[in-house]
Amino acid sequence: MTPRERLAVADPAGQPAPTDRERAAADLSAVAVRVRELIVRMCASADGGHLGGSMSLVEILVTLYHEVLRVDPTRPEAPERDVLLLSKGHGAIALYAVLATRGYFPVERLDGYAAAGGPFLAHPNRSVPGVEMPSGSLGHGLALGVGHALAARLDGSDRRCVVVLGDGELQEGSVWEAAMAASSLGLDRLTAVIDRNGLQLGSGTEDVIGLEPLSDRWRAFGWTVREVDGHDRIALREALTAAGGGRPVAVIARTVKGRGLPYVEGQVRSHFARLGETQRGRALRAVHRGLR
Repeated sequence: MTPRERLAVADPAGQPAPTDRERAAADLSAVAVRVRELIVRMCASADGGHLGGSMSLVEILVTLYHEVLRVDPTRPEAPERDVLLLSKGHGAIALYAVLATRGYFPVERLDGYAAAGGPFLAHPNRSVPGVEMPSGSLGHGLALGVGHALAARLDGSDRRCVVVLGDGELQEGSVWEAAMAASSLGLDRLTAVIDRNGLQLGSGTEDVIGLEPLSDRWRAFGWTVREVDGHDRIALREALTAAGGGRPVAVIARTVKGRGLPYVEGQVRSHFARLGETQRGRALRAVHRGLR
């Protein structure tokens, strides 16, 4: 739409009407707020939940499920679907919330999070529609992603596999064995997204085993590397949709643990929370007030 055309449909105050892209961006901003709200509500359950690392994942998962992946929530097992593996299993509540907003199941089902006998567990449960693999023991997701990508090639399918990893789990040797295999096999339909929030269970990742220079490490293993702001959906979408030049792609998403809750952002103590009623109310107000 040209500027003249936009002026022709301006609102009564003289402001140009929003474009379809602007409306879509606003809608997804609302989705991200809704996802964070659902994460807070699950962390207010009797069992609590992994708050910080789920909050850092929100834009990554919203961008993937709402803009990038070829999926059909009414056919979660469709053979032509793209596959997402959450290797960072302690981010399960973020995955559940995004799957619900994408229409895999009613949002109301999340009220049963952590209920005895229910499917919504602290780590991904394969019985939840849209969950592709159980995870929790870190360091295994990328190897399984290699298997999915290789199977797609053998099937003659163009489906892609995206593996979401935490930065702390990059300290597992199995991740780098899988990375080496992926590049050696030329698995250009495989993407690794690293939630680089810089923190793990007890401290900063660099205080445990240094990962930097992280981009150079992935390049040395034969991957095409893109580094982005992990809370910028436009940058994420571009990084996740650009061609990889015949190589697997590693997207290093720089994020903030606890994103959306200013009083715990970037702090180790955000890792796990069991929120009381007062804390729940405070967190919901922060989510609604502070995010675009």
